[in-house]
Amino acid sequence: MDEIVKQAIAKWPNVPHCYGWLNLDARGHWRMRDERAQQQNLPGDKLAHAALLAFIARNYAHDERGCWFFQNGPQRVYLNLEATPYIVRTDPLHGWLLHTGAQLGAPHAAYLTETGELILRSGDVVAQLDDRDTAQALAGLEMGGQPVADDALLAWLDNGVEALTLRIGTQPLAVQRLPRARVAGHFGFVREPQPPAATPA
Repeated sequence: MDEIVKQAIAKWPNVPHCYGWLNLDARGHWRMRDERAQQQNLPGDKLAHAALLAFIARNYAHDERGCWFFQNGPQRVYLNLEATPYIVRTDPLHGWLLHTGAQLGAPHAAYLTETGELILRSGDVVAQLDDRDTAQALAGLEMGGQPVADDALLAWLDNGVEALTLRIGTQPLAVQRLPRARVAGHFGFVREPQPPAATPA
């Protein structure tokens, strides 16, 4: 977190938090959601200013509820998450690269939803793969050490029992089924944060 942000929090500790105005889409784009976007449940306008994007990425965190936010000076701007708290893509130079610009590191767990979304976990970081890289990554799926055919993958997604692995480099990583509806609960994050309920007087 930027030092200037820490100083602002200390100076103005009770600034009301903001909800619903910022969105992280499934391709790793930060999107600003004005009142119209919120009312019509639209994703919002993609942010493109490089310095602003870097500032958000440096000051991105989560609270004890599993709600993710951007610390904008003394104010927390809570995010709606279309997918997971991080989005990852493949990069020819850096391997797995997060939407914040940081490297994911070596994944230690992989999950596949019924709709083909690949989710990787490395340490505490949970990241869904950008769908533009899905075909390339899924080419590394194997059963019994052999590339998996489309019909075999569909059978596995429909409760097949044979072990499915994802080859990353030279190492196969076991893949687990995870229904999309259970992703947030499984990893302990909130997709659409809401203000905490007021404590009765």
